[in-house]
Amino acid sequence: MRAQGALSLRAEGARVPSLRRWAARGLDVLAVLVVLAAVAKFLILPRLPQHRIAQAPPVALATLGGGRFDLSKSRGRLVFLDFWASWCDPCRASIPLVQHFRRAHPGVDVVSVDVGEPVELVRPFAQQFKMDDVALDPDQTVAHAFGVTGYPTLFAIDATGRVRARWDGFNPDIEREMSEVAARYGPTRKTAMSP
Repeated sequence: MRAQGALSLRAEGARVPSLRRWAARGLDVLAVLVVLAAVAKFLILPRLPQHRIAQAPPVALATLGGGRFDLSKSRGRLVFLDFWASWCDPCRASIPLVQHFRRAHPGVDVVSVDVGEPVELVRPFAQQFKMDDVALDPDQTVAHAFGVTGYPTLFAIDATGRVRARWDGFNPDIEREMSEVAARYGPTRKTAMSP
């Protein structure tokens, strides 16, 4: 009887470490999955263009040059709307790339939309970064309509007014990806901004 009881205790004792080992492995797998999900959400997905087809909301904004930008007057052209703010460090890295694309593609409308800042702050920033076609969204109405939650955020809007691509965050390949979208959804004409 004594030998049988000792054997029974050993078998139960052997099961406990085995269960602990499996639980620890399960937690390790869970930790790896959480890390992979975070890497995908914050590093990989923001760099991929998001091709959702939806009608763009109306846009009518004052421009830094004193005119107006009205997206409805851009029908028939491909338009990129680049939402940014001067305090945003990733924007400082992205703006030169977007502006280089704009200069290299004169047939595409690229409108830089400053969000939530006064003209006195925007003007010197735009001059420093040699930005043209700057629209002002001081009360963030248009940014909210587009669902912008971080900066920079860039949208491609086709000739029929539908959103064809969206990029969230800094993307070092943005020029190439904008070129691909322009090749797919062009041809286009010059800007819809009026003096």
